[in-house]
Amino acid sequence: MPQSSISLPARWPLAPSSAADWLRELAGDGLTGFMWKRLRWADLAQRSGDPVVPDGLLPCYRCFPSVPINGSWPITIAPPTEGSMDRDTWNRLIGLLRAYSPAGAGTRSLAYYSPLMLGATDFDNLQVRAGRLGDAEILYDNPEVDFSPSNFWAEDRSWVICTDYDLWATKVAGPASLIDALLKDSEIEAVRLPWAP
Repeated sequence: MPQSSISLPARWPLAPSSAADWLRELAGDGLTGFMWKRLRWADLAQRSGDPVVPDGLLPCYRCFPSVPINGSWPITIAPPTEGSMDRDTWNRLIGLLRAYSPAGAGTRSLAYYSPLMLGATDFDNLQVRAGRLGDAEILYDNPEVDFSPSNFWAEDRSWVICTDYDLWATKVAGPASLIDALLKDSEIEAVRLPWAP
């Protein structure tokens, strides 16, 4: 008799649901998925012996050359999403921008989503949204895209954010006080990039 004709229940009968209790404890929130813990680049550098960002590189897939195994990251480490910040980092950054913008939450700002993030091919009619910095957290919930904005800037151009798809990081340019706050922030992991005028 071929294997496919043997019924699953005969070979693999249901076990009591309590058999998965240990997974619930491990996952912390049921079987919806194992809880993830953010692995900071500094911690990964300490584990691997690699520098956080090697000389001559920007944060990208080529950082941490000793971590991938046979060209792939270990299953226990998910590399960052290319082209997007995670929600917690986005919200924290918006909070810092409000604190270091002269008009605070009232700062007029613009957000641009790359057409590539929108699945579009129209590069002549770019999608730019205008609003107040105090309302910027909702930009993460744009129903047309699953990413944070590609670029975000103050209307007066006092600061600008670039989350490039090819980088595993977000670049922020702005006043020295904002940059110092980012570098000292305990929640946002920031590194100073070399300046090339």
